Amino acid sequence: MVKTLPKTDVVIAGVGWSGGIIAAELTKAGLNVVGLERGKERKTEDYFMVHDELRYALRYELFQDLSKETITFRSNEKIRALPMRSYGSFLIGTGLGGSGVHWNGHTYRFLPYDFQIRSKTIERYGKNKLPPGMSIQDWGITYDELEPYYDKFEKTAGISGSPNPLGGKRSNPYPTPPMKKSPSLQKFTDVATRLNLHPYPLPSANLSENYTNPDGIARVACQYCGYCERFGCEYGAKADPVVTVIPVANKTGKFEIRSHSDVRRVIHKGGKATGVMYIDVTTGEEIIQPADIVVVASYVFNNTRLLLLSGLGKPYDPSTGKGAIGKNYAYQVVKGGAAGFFEKEQFNTYAGAGALGVSLDDYNGDNFDHSNLNFIHGGVITLAQAGARPIQNNPVPSGTATWGKEFKANSLKYANQSLSIGSQGSSMSYQHHYLDLDPTYKDAFGDPLIRITFDFEEQDRELAKFLALKSSEIMKEMGADHIDYLKDLGPYEIMTYQSTHNTGGVIMGANAGDSAINNYCQMWDADNVFVVGASSFPQNAGYNPTNTVGALAYRTAEGILSYRKKGGLLV
Repeated sequence: MVKTLPKTDVVIAGVGWSGGIIAAELTKAGLNVVGLERGKERKTEDYFMVHDELRYALRYELFQDLSKETITFRSNEKIRALPMRSYGSFLIGTGLGGSGVHWNGHTYRFLPYDFQIRSKTIERYGKNKLPPGMSIQDWGITYDELEPYYDKFEKTAGISGSPNPLGGKRSNPYPTPPMKKSPSLQKFTDVATRLNLHPYPLPSANLSENYTNPDGIARVACQYCGYCERFGCEYGAKADPVVTVIPVANKTGKFEIRSHSDVRRVIHKGGKATGVMYIDVTTGEEIIQPADIVVVASYVFNNTRLLLLSGLGKPYDPSTGKGAIGKNYAYQVVKGGAAGFFEKEQFNTYAGAGALGVSLDDYNGDNFDHSNLNFIHGGVITLAQAGARPIQNNPVPSGTATWGKEFKANSLKYANQSLSIGSQGSSMSYQHHYLDLDPTYKDAFGDPLIRITFDFEEQDRELAKFLALKSSEIMKEMGADHIDYLKDLGPYEIMTYQSTHNTGGVIMGANAGDSAINNYCQMWDADNVFVVGASSFPQNAGYNPTNTVGALAYRTAEGILSYRKKGGLLV
């Protein structure tokens, strides 16, 4: 028998960055909020003295159990999708704090071009620049409108950095100065400057100095231990929801977190949500939590899947391009980097921090002329020093045997004589790239899995080759004796790790005809439902998404408070 609990003001499905920010802002304003998190509670003490690469990086301690729920994937509609049974291309977090716990801390702002990409591209190059099937669209919000919320998130997280010379205007400097610069990062900076490029310190959520944020949360500076990505931070120096916004919500006494609570449906009637149904996974009990306002704030795939399972919003139809839920899934193109091997120069890359690095945006967005190029947009190029952990790092030049005496010799030789320049290419949306419910495979509760239909396009192949060539040119100028870089991008495959920056499925737009939510993340089809996260991106930029996710969460919280007073659509 389903148990029904007393009604609350707001219920949030998923307590990561988005859910935590919204919980903090709403409870400070006096609302009662229930946060439902399908994973377990997490705290900083969980990571004391556990720099355990095997446990966290290779056995995925912080990630979703794929034996109970996963995704299915196919490259096109003509073939059957199959389940992802082990982690490869991307990682799906679980537990309190979500992906905000295991991230590196790269905290870029998107470029102004990103938010008006369709109109700006057509304005500069004409309609024919967009190939058939490309379904990019403007966000329905500009960079200037989102800027105050970027500023607020950066102050909450204590982001360390200095302004991007090719980025949008800022209302304030970063709240903390840039992180330290290692010899290899200084070398990259000097070379890029000599090439008339515009390097700047990677905006970092790893604190460069002790910091107290506007909510009174104090944290200590990063120790450069190198265990950030796939790990929780034992110092609390890496900003995550558990050490920043969730304590603020808890302090109000108006926030109740229920972990091990897997939300299965948004309950709705007559265009309004009335609450959610979830399962306590420790007992199997089905529970209904009534609420005035429902916030869906889990990962991209789960946001989309929950709406499809709930019958909320119109499912996307790829044959017509109509409908919104599942539309414009996008990924990233991260193979445009270059690896350099040095015969006479050594670097210590085994110390570092997740967001320690130097970036440049000369080949990102529309910062360069695309008139004679067969792609639009671009990507950030970065030399990062995240800390090369011992198990997963054996850099060897191309042509080296992948096992045996030669492999061992070159692994030892180049352990401290190699550097890698990375790029993070944007991903444009296409009519035939989307998310829907798999007709065959189900989760442990008997609900259909989410299905991804996606492959690289000519746009991606040209972009990857372009960025790889630019990265190799910088590496050559840095003096590498041997350089490996991509010559040709093959089909997308899901087995090897590339990027966890999946986007789309519940996209934002200026009207209900081509989007699921408005620029307050409020559903057009149910005005008391707000869907927050990278699922709202109409296409993907050439950056990490977290700063934009955080900014949108602050704007959503503001919108919810306005909705609470006035009701109705906010746009």
